Amino acid sequence: VQLQASGGGLVQAGGSLRLSCAASGRAVTNYLMGWFRRAPGREREFVAAISWNGGSTHYADSVKGRFTISRDNAKVTAYLQMNNLNPEDTAVYYCAADQSRRSATLFRGNYWGQGTQVTVSS
Repeated sequence: VQLQASGGGLVQAGGSLRLSCAASGRAVTNYLMGWFRRAPGREREFVAAISWNGGSTHYADSVKGRFTISRDNAKVTAYLQMNNLNPEDTAVYYCAADQSRRSATLFRGNYWGQGTQVTVSS
């Protein structure tokens, strides 16, 4: 499984970005998919996850109401729509797929893509 993240960039506080995670292999359509992030000097943290059919999602408290995760299994791609960004959202964002678990609340990630940098200026 290969995952390719894209869509990062520089945005002002209050702005929006949409990240994409394109996966190789149709099998990923049966996996959980999600996002983690790592800010400078901080541990990697969970951001959001989505079930295989998009019917269930799970978010970190810090992004609830601002970020929306979705997926398009026809394109084998997951998305993270990020609105009302603030400087604390600055981080490298990593997409991941989880083959082992079925619930978005248990998402950990078995497969990882490269990160995409998101920088929010104040």
